[in-house]
Amino acid sequence: MLLPSAHEQTELIEVVRISPDANDPLPKTLDGEDVAIWEGDEAREVLSLIKELPVSRPGQTFLPGWGLRAHGPRGMLFEFAFSYDCHAARVWGPAVPHKQEGLYPFDPDSPQAVELLRRFRACAQPPPA
Repeated sequence: MLLPSAHEQTELIEVVRISPDANDPLPKTLDGEDVAIWEGDEAREVLSLIKELPVSRPGQTFLPGWGLRAHGPRGMLFEFAFSYDCHAARVWGPAVPHKQEGLYPFDPDSPQAVELLRRFRACAQPPPA
C-alpha cells in the first residue's frame, strides 16, 4: 500500500476506534475514541505493515472501524481509516499530496493485515488487573 512520503517524519501514531455512528465514508477527520499511542519502534513497525499490505479487490461499502493519525515534529501528517469489511484503507491529511489521497484496497487475510488488526484489537482490551 502506498504510504505518503511524510511517513518518514512520523514520531507517533494515535490509534482511533472509529465510532459506529460516525461512519462517514469520507470524514474530514477520524471520529472516535483514542485508544493508544504508538511511538518509536512500534510506530515504525506499524508503518511497515501498512506499506507491505498486499493489494486486493475492494468491497462495496467503506465503513471503517479503525483509524490512525500520524504526527511529526510539526503536527499531524496524515490519517488512515481501515475498513476490513470493504478491504480498503483511506489516506488523507495535510502532508498527503492530493493525487495520493483516496482509497487503497488491501487483502484483509494477508499476514500483514491480520497482524495490524491484532494490534488494533489489543489496544481496545482492558489491561489485566
